[in-house]
Amino acid sequence: MAKGSPVVTTMQVIPVAGRDSMLMTLSGAHGPFFTRNLVILTDSAGHRGIGEIHGGDYTCRALERFIPLVEGEPVGAYRRILGKIHGACGPQPGKAGEGIQRLDIAKLKFVVRAEWAVECALLDLLGQYLGLPVCQLLGEGKQRDRVETLGYLFYVSDKAKTDLPYLDEENAAGWFAMRRREMLTPGQIVEQAQALQERYGFCSFKLKGGVLSGEAEMETVRALKKRFPECRINIDPNGAWSLEEAIRLCKPMEGVLAYAEDPCGPEAGYSSREIMAEFKNAVKIPVATNMIATNWRQFYHAAALHAVDIVLADPHFWGFDGSVRMAQILDEWGLVWGSHSNNHFDITLAAFAHVAAAVPGRPTALDTHWIWQDGQNLLKNAPQIRDGYLEVPKGPGLGVEIDMEKVEEANRLYRLLPGHDRDDAAAMQYLIPGWKFDPQMPALVR
Repeated sequence: MAKGSPVVTTMQVIPVAGRDSMLMTLSGAHGPFFTRNLVILTDSAGHRGIGEIHGGDYTCRALERFIPLVEGEPVGAYRRILGKIHGACGPQPGKAGEGIQRLDIAKLKFVVRAEWAVECALLDLLGQYLGLPVCQLLGEGKQRDRVETLGYLFYVSDKAKTDLPYLDEENAAGWFAMRRREMLTPGQIVEQAQALQERYGFCSFKLKGGVLSGEAEMETVRALKKRFPECRINIDPNGAWSLEEAIRLCKPMEGVLAYAEDPCGPEAGYSSREIMAEFKNAVKIPVATNMIATNWRQFYHAAALHAVDIVLADPHFWGFDGSVRMAQILDEWGLVWGSHSNNHFDITLAAFAHVAAAVPGRPTALDTHWIWQDGQNLLKNAPQIRDGYLEVPKGPGLGVEIDMEKVEEANRLYRLLPGHDRDDAAAMQYLIPGWKFDPQMPALVR
């Protein structure tokens, strides 16, 4: 295979930026812009492979270091290429620390592995060479034509309280106008979910918690379940609650919440894995995570402690192959696979579609932030979400075509920004002067 396959002739790393809403999380408030890094590979057959990963200069520099390890290599030897990258650029001691048990969005750059954008682009090229979609190259091949996706609900603060250049879409219709407005009450979040259901057909929703008091967020969950009794409702406070608080809040929600994602974090000298195992013993609600099992070693301990039921194995943490391998193990063990997301363009949306199409069993509905960025596409043929399902592109490779004019526009925006790293504390200063991140204190509870 490697002998006859095309050779990678060039590897480009292109940092890009897009516009965002003032979305609230435990880490603070999203700024008006988000950043990503693109990898574009060209091979000797004239094909172009693409990948997208976490933004910022740290990740961009890592990708640039990979260029001499990728150029000149045969596409069919993509596993060897990734092996070389891993050998040359292993984990940086002291950077990853305890993963993201104590979530601070600014530290995600130390958890996300830049090389997975290279893996994506290589698989895109290999699929084009073989005439097969990427999902057919993963695991045991394609398992489904479409992937259930959830409506990712966020509390949104009032951008008018800042002088930051947030996007205003008041002249747009429906969801596109609503996503830039303040939404902090249960009624407003229900309206948000209604708009998302009308636009994309979702029948599964997840509320990003860790913003208001736990009691206020559970009031929102109850309002959502009342309005959408047939839908699955989940919550993700990013470990903001203590064990006692998580039990007190979630015990009455048995039968209401479909799952609680990272309801509590480390405390009293015990890791999140140990604390969440105690939560599971006390509350009969499935537990999901993207914080306590972000690599194989962490997963071993989480599984040994029976701390989780659902592992949200984001390919940007695990890689394409690793994410599907995780899904295979979970399926064999009677557990559930899903995927978390961060702000992203539609290249990642296509990548998620292919990974989820290749996993066995019955995965939980996938996260995607793309609904908050919909319309800022970098592809000429972005995958679509219809009736609550993300459609898997059918062409060879990723099955999508990049729009270089849009990429150049997003790169120009990136170069205009004063900084490129994620900093959700900056926008919070307009709401609460002197605000600082606290892993066990919701963002607006000060």
